[in-house]
Amino acid sequence: GNDNSEALPESLPSAPGTLPHFMQEPDDAYIIKSNPIALRCKAMPAMQIFFKCNGEWVHQNEHVSEESMDESTGLKVREVFINVTRQQVEDFHGPEDYWCQCVAWSHLGTSKSRKASVRIAYLRKNFEQDPQGKEVPIEGMIVLHCRPPEGVPAAEVEWLKNEEPIDSNQDDNIDTRADHNLIIRQARLSDSGNYTCMAANIVAKRRSMSATVVVYVNGGWSSWTEWSNCNVRCGRGWQKRSRTCTNPAPLNGGAFCEGMSVQKITCTSLCPVDGSWEEWSEWSVCSPECEHLRIRECTAPPPRNGGKFCEGLSQESENCTEGLCIQDKKPLHEIKPQNIENASDIALYSGLGAAVIAVAVLVVGITLYRRSQSEYGVDVIDSSALTGGFQTFNFKTVRQGNSLLLNSSMQPDLTVSRTYSGPICLQDPLDKELMTESSLFNPLSDIKVKVQSSFMVSLGVTERAEYHGKAHSGTFPHGNNRGFTTIHARNKTTYIQNLSSLSTRSELRTTGIFGHLGGRLGMPNTGVSLLIPPGAIPEESSWEIYLSLSQGESSLQPEGTEVLLGPEVTCGPPDVTVTTPFALTIPHCAEVNSEHWNIHLKKRTQQGKWEEVMSMEEETTSCYCLLDPYACHILLDSFGTYTLAGEPISDCAVKKLKVAVFGCMSCNSLDYNLRVYCMDNTPCAFQEVVSDERHQGGQLLEEPKLLHFKGNTFSLQISVLDIPPFLWRIKPFTACQEVPFSRVWCSSQQPLHCAFSLERYTPATTQLSCKICVRQVKGHEQILQIQTSILENERETITLFAHEDGNFPAQTGPKAFKIPYSIRQRICATFDTPNAKGKDWQMLAQKNSINRNLSYFATQSSPSAVILDLWEARHQHDGDLDSLACALEEIGRTHSKISNITETQIEETDFNYSRQNGL
Repeated sequence: GNDNSEALPESLPSAPGTLPHFMQEPDDAYIIKSNPIALRCKAMPAMQIFFKCNGEWVHQNEHVSEESMDESTGLKVREVFINVTRQQVEDFHGPEDYWCQCVAWSHLGTSKSRKASVRIAYLRKNFEQDPQGKEVPIEGMIVLHCRPPEGVPAAEVEWLKNEEPIDSNQDDNIDTRADHNLIIRQARLSDSGNYTCMAANIVAKRRSMSATVVVYVNGGWSSWTEWSNCNVRCGRGWQKRSRTCTNPAPLNGGAFCEGMSVQKITCTSLCPVDGSWEEWSEWSVCSPECEHLRIRECTAPPPRNGGKFCEGLSQESENCTEGLCIQDKKPLHEIKPQNIENASDIALYSGLGAAVIAVAVLVVGITLYRRSQSEYGVDVIDSSALTGGFQTFNFKTVRQGNSLLLNSSMQPDLTVSRTYSGPICLQDPLDKELMTESSLFNPLSDIKVKVQSSFMVSLGVTERAEYHGKAHSGTFPHGNNRGFTTIHARNKTTYIQNLSSLSTRSELRTTGIFGHLGGRLGMPNTGVSLLIPPGAIPEESSWEIYLSLSQGESSLQPEGTEVLLGPEVTCGPPDVTVTTPFALTIPHCAEVNSEHWNIHLKKRTQQGKWEEVMSMEEETTSCYCLLDPYACHILLDSFGTYTLAGEPISDCAVKKLKVAVFGCMSCNSLDYNLRVYCMDNTPCAFQEVVSDERHQGGQLLEEPKLLHFKGNTFSLQISVLDIPPFLWRIKPFTACQEVPFSRVWCSSQQPLHCAFSLERYTPATTQLSCKICVRQVKGHEQILQIQTSILENERETITLFAHEDGNFPAQTGPKAFKIPYSIRQRICATFDTPNAKGKDWQMLAQKNSINRNLSYFATQSSPSAVILDLWEARHQHDGDLDSLACALEEIGRTHSKISNITETQIEETDFNYSRQNGL
């Protein structure tokens, strides 16, 4: 009933005075087990105090009261308490908790105290979520989830490690404040152990299952030792170097180092041969001077390879008359030997003539030897391929009679030549006017190759059949005509057609028609997609929206140290305005780290200039960028042309490169070409290479691998290793190639490739086994194991994995989204409303790992809807609804499993029904 109309327990005198003032009001209380609790009230001045529980007066007999006098004021003070039992609380069934309040009377009137709730305290036994054991690498993040048992009051959580409490205040690396979870930001070896979640309230304590955390360390190679000395003093032997898996050593089950711990190369030392004397010649005829001579030569054998020269005299002379010979009546030693002087002159000239003849013979011998070695002998190959040296090549091209000049009418300049210094690794053949990739690796009938001991390759271009048009960067070597005979007309026609098919590149483009229901537009196998959320397009309207990707060189010229990290993407039409932001996904190749990169979003203006829209670390309300490891998801209000550019802050900035190896037979049936590509790790860059290789008849030989390329200014080395020595050989000086740092780092989305030309000894060899090593000096390396058949019908096909949307570039309506529309509407209605406990869209963003630039969402009419759009863009391929459901459960707003509702159950009628009924 109404409190004002209720009869008082007893009549009270009406006399002048003051209203009662509560000195003590009843407090909220919990009943533990079966013990009753006492509620107390104290008021002044008070003639009577009674309790009212759940709207009904408590009987007078259940009150215990005490009365006293306040000495300072002389007013009457009354204190009353009652007991509330567990049975009373259990028997009560009402819309709210069991409650009691005091009503105090004085001469002037009544006063009421606050309502005190009484609840039965309990703590369930089973945890709603026990922590799970984990194995994490050192410096990785550890997150152990704990959801305590249901209880009243709510249980407090404490974490134990090996039965010892964890104090996060003493360790900045550990955080235990986030929703009862334990977070270790960077795992250390000391963090390994058994972790237990302890939940406790005033009733009991509960222990979760223990979770074992193992922090492991993957092994790393130490530096190579120096090469050992050749194991033989002379002749053919080997030398080796080694490394150990101790930098660091693997711990706690970490992976052992991949690769070889010992490397061997052959070495050849020429054996020294000491000289030895021939037999003495016969004594010469006695001369007028009464002397005769005899000689011997150090030619049995002559000293070679550093051997010692013969010891002793090469000629002897003695008196042939035993000292009896005199001339002009003088002793022999007093006579001037004029005749001997004349003989010495004759001997001198004879020696010079013999030396000239010997030099001529030596020159002829060397020339014949080099001609015999022009067939790429095994010794030359071994010394080049096995020593691992990186040589610099100089290419000279003479302009005489060159039909590849851009203007064939120009007079040839016979005095002009050009020298190109660098590895045999060209990105754009047109970069050098006179140097094409085909002329470098495919000597036709008009190219003569001369290999000199100074490691210079001179390419002299003579008359060539006229070919109009430019070679394209997508053209590749087709083998080596070792005989340099005239190329067949059929092969030549195919060669020119292959060039012409790639002379122009059209941009990739896809379109779709979208309405009020929104949808998704993807460009197959490029990682580029566009998400139009529901309601972005006005009702009863439909727009044709396109998405295009420009290939080849970008129109953006980076400034300073800036490099392009993703493709140039255009969405339109540009004059269309959407009512809510759309999501554009652009892949990138950066190792995301704000300490090493400063990444910008750039947009091209109508005048063709590029301007910065925002930095990834910037707080702005104009757009939003979310960087994932392999893609950037951007919320935008206007269509246009966008791209990502990055400025490295330190040498530790890393671009992720994809390394792929293709191969194909050349015109010469014994030759086989390997092409190694190092491209930005984006699906569109790889797709471009695959498309070009298909035109050339190339075949992917091994699944591509990822290479982390550091911005430390060190070059890239590509080498072919472990070629079977008696089955294959590689052309000299091409086993190892080095690419300058700037060519790789500032590639501007152009794939970089190097070509290696191999040759079989016999046509019976049909299998190729070797390794491709791609490494950055003072950086990372990747080794690709090639094991393939060069015969097309016997070759295993390497499957290229495409995205799920490869066959469906455009999807419209509710089926284009992972979250059913009715569920999406409920989430938005729930989280868009501010909540006193903080369970609003900000917590929804936090649970979905969106912690930055929240002011952008605050400016939206429905922040939750924009957050869900971002979730849709991030999860377009996995559609992990369980993670979203868990995030909502953790917030405590829903317990329904979204993943139980499949997309096929959501019909368009459900969408319209939900919209019309405001669900």
